Amino acid sequence: MTQGASSGPARRTVLGAAVLSTAALGVGAGAGTAQAGERSGGGPSYKGLPVPAVIAHRGASGYRPEHTLGAYQFALDMGAHVIEQDLVPTKDGHLVCRHENDITGTTDVAQHPEFASRRTTKSVDGVSITGWFTEDFTLAELKTLRAKERIPGTRQENTLYDGRWTVPTFEEVLRWAEDAGRRRGRPVWLHVETKHPTYFRGIGLGLEERLARLLRRYGRHRADSPTFLQSFEPTSMERMAKLVGTPRVVLLWTPDDRPWDFRESGDPRTVADLVTPEGLAWIAGFAQGIGPLLDLVIPKDANGRLTRATTLVRDAHAKGLVVHPYTMRNENSFLPADFRRGTDPNAYGDVFGAYKAYLATGIDGIFTDNPDTGLLAVADFTA
Repeated sequence: MTQGASSGPARRTVLGAAVLSTAALGVGAGAGTAQAGERSGGGPSYKGLPVPAVIAHRGASGYRPEHTLGAYQFALDMGAHVIEQDLVPTKDGHLVCRHENDITGTTDVAQHPEFASRRTTKSVDGVSITGWFTEDFTLAELKTLRAKERIPGTRQENTLYDGRWTVPTFEEVLRWAEDAGRRRGRPVWLHVETKHPTYFRGIGLGLEERLARLLRRYGRHRADSPTFLQSFEPTSMERMAKLVGTPRVVLLWTPDDRPWDFRESGDPRTVADLVTPEGLAWIAGFAQGIGPLLDLVIPKDANGRLTRATTLVRDAHAKGLVVHPYTMRNENSFLPADFRRGTDPNAYGDVFGAYKAYLATGIDGIFTDNPDTGLLAVADFTA
């Protein structure tokens, strides 16, 4: 997840002031000490999942290279309530876990001379990207690569683990979750994103049917399954609703963003339209939740400081939708300006203060690169 956090498709600058001007301002309901089945904000919860839930964004990606079994296991060991996967396909139709199909920055592919000729330029969701792409590799070829840290300048410590893990298939993750669940005596929750589904459907590698088959094979296709499905393309979740009962979440970027499937179909709506009560009611017709950018929950002003909460959480709960915003990270460069400390962009800021502000809006969960920090913040908030 996180639409726009890397150099691939839909790279847009977060529009703090634009969010403020396009979202209705208000004060969200507080989460208090609500637990599963008892939440105070009016939205639904899911059996066995705490509220607010800590969702490990691509695993414990603040400490290990993202979307590796090492990152997933470390997040689980820390106590994260849910572990996220982003799915893209290989040339031979296997679903693998990568933030993007462009694997230039997250694997050592550039160090493999046998794949030098695979480097190419493609247009993905309207953005031109030059690099290596999963859909040009068979699974066997992809497994010869090793994963590495995506932002080594920010997380130099993570580079210690470069080369330790391969790119996992989603089926490997499902087996891992099954085994870990047996050992723990309770299921491992997953949060699974379909990446660029319209693009992949257009090249004959549709994600939804492949995903549905795996979910059915591992018993995660029911409404009470410990799994959320998610996508920035609402029609992908509409399609999944026809295939499985697994709970679904629509991801939302900046207010001016127009989901790529909407652009392709001629639907004129933007995210600003989808966060209205009418838009949320439409989403509730096929999904159980939304995953908004944190700026849609509390906008920032022109200086990057938090303003007042919008009514989004309250409005979503009124439509029966859970709210899982993204993404909390500990480093100053990712925090609102009023919670940065010192001048080093890679140093940790007052992340607990930022968590307190976001949790007070009544959100049902939050994506974080640092699950241990998120768990402590939730413990403080619910104490």
